[in-house]
Amino acid sequence: MIKLFILLFAFSLIFLSITERFRTYAMLIRLQGFLLFGISFYLLEDINPLNLIFIVLETLIFKAIIVPWLLYRIIHQTGIARVHKNALPSFYSAILTIIALLISIVTAYALSDSKIDASFLTISIFTMLTGLLLIITHKRIFSHMVGFLVIENAVFLFSIAAGTEMPMLINTGILLDIFISVLILSFFITKVNDSLHTADSENLTELKD
Repeated sequence: MIKLFILLFAFSLIFLSITERFRTYAMLIRLQGFLLFGISFYLLEDINPLNLIFIVLETLIFKAIIVPWLLYRIIHQTGIARVHKNALPSFYSAILTIIALLISIVTAYALSDSKIDASFLTISIFTMLTGLLLIITHKRIFSHMVGFLVIENAVFLFSIAAGTEMPMLINTGILLDIFISVLILSFFITKVNDSLHTADSENLTELKD
């Protein structure tokens, strides 16, 4: 089951890198929240109410519900539905993503040992590289925000890859994850709201570009 979750997560990253619709971005971020919940739940060695609360709060409530809702709200407020016309074409994005996957596999198996799960290290590196590609190859701020959220998912996966004491490590990763997510969303939402409430149309154009 864990391998299936990891495989689905990898496919969501590939799809995320080639899609051009922002609503699809939000949908895939929601899917990743559900997959992270499944991964965390199945890896817990000690299931108790506190651990379950942490996992449900972070992955289901925050990642799968709140974050996608905020993304949909931003899409509605800005009226921007697609990536910038000068963004890297999907074909080249797919090639770069596959290269990133191969780099992740080679790097993970070179670094992994008895205490680090190679599969989780691979998907965490791949997640980080995919987020970076979204930021580098796209112009619109919404794509950058999604890229940062994907990188933040990589932080969560890194905590799983390096952990043998899952409950404590997962909880620590969750707290860091929530903190980073709030900072990222607050920054970008504030920037969006500032641009929407200004009378200068050039600022809104800069936001779109």
